[in-house]
Amino acid sequence: MSLTTHYRAAELHNLASHAHTAATVAHGKGDHLTAHELTQQAHVHSVNAYKHSQLLLEDAAKPITA
Repeated sequence: MSLTTHYRAAELHNLASHAHTAATVAHGKGDHLTAHELTQQAHVHSVNAYKHSQLLLEDAAKPITA
């Protein structure tokens, strides 16, 4: 698995974190519709980050062959 996959997983985790933070701000301002949309977006990023992380774990568990 390439370093690019690691970077992509980290990027997706960061996107999810940012969307959660933005949703919190929107909710605090009373903008519940935007908060809901951002929460959904954060969920999608979190799921994608999890999938990428799982691929990395599966690759790391493979035996090294010469």
